[in-house]
Amino acid sequence: MTLSPGLVPDPGPKAKATLAGSGPLASLVRELLLSRSAVIGGTVLMLVILACVVAPHLWGLAPNDTDLMTRFLPPVWSEGGRWSHPLGTDNLGRDVLARILAGGQVSLLVAVCTVLVAVSVGMVLGTLAGYYGGRVDSLIMRVGDLFLAYPFMLLTISVIAILGPSLPILILVLALADWVTYARTVRGSVMSVKQREYVVAAHSIGTRDADILRHHILPNVLSPVLVLGTVRAANYIVWESGLSFLGMGVPPPTPTWGMMLSEGRDFILDAWWLATLPGIAIMLTILSLNLLGDGLRDALDPRLKGNRR
Repeated sequence: MTLSPGLVPDPGPKAKATLAGSGPLASLVRELLLSRSAVIGGTVLMLVILACVVAPHLWGLAPNDTDLMTRFLPPVWSEGGRWSHPLGTDNLGRDVLARILAGGQVSLLVAVCTVLVAVSVGMVLGTLAGYYGGRVDSLIMRVGDLFLAYPFMLLTISVIAILGPSLPILILVLALADWVTYARTVRGSVMSVKQREYVVAAHSIGTRDADILRHHILPNVLSPVLVLGTVRAANYIVWESGLSFLGMGVPPPTPTWGMMLSEGRDFILDAWWLATLPGIAIMLTILSLNLLGDGLRDALDPRLKGNRR
């Protein structure tokens, strides 16, 4: 800290930046707040997360508690509904609200874990392919082409048939099916960044490849990966729900949104809420992730700032 001519302590540049809130995270938050889609998507997503994480501990009913005396109760706003089961019950008397909240935990867990696994694999392989090029690039990209050429559903059936259905296997299958997307995105970004003057200068003074990757390459490829991961998380929820609908997802008795859709289709004419309400939960979660991804894209791309404002 230094003294200015007026004997007023000068906090220094770092403290000024802190007081002004001009750090990278604060700048990103300000840009997101300027995006209506990001605000709406982030708000809805936070409500979904809080509902799925906190509400099950406050709600008195477990998702697998059965009561055959209360089968097919409609939602509370319909005739015959009860406040003890505000979203109704299914064919076994299980509370629909409790099952939707529990299914949301599974879907969110699958989305987050799949993004982490796929991003980790894709960033490592994509960085190696884009930075070193040549045979390394050809080998990694040809392996990626094999994964893209192999039909997703056939890959899923093959892996689950060999290893059996479970939550870790489902996450592994989804990550295997989508790591190429991240690898190709990172590869393109790395190939662009490594041609810039400061990277060439670092090479010319003998800087190690590991230091160049850590300090110059990776910070510049995180933005597109962050946006891509947010958008792809919505796809993972759709894929998990589709596999659970087909009976190849998380095995019973763990409730999932896709399983609830599958169980409710047999009663769609008499108990519409069994399939409609889980479908609405899927729609809101996917919509919030897509809106947030659009807002992140706008905030992290300087070329789109004018459109946003």
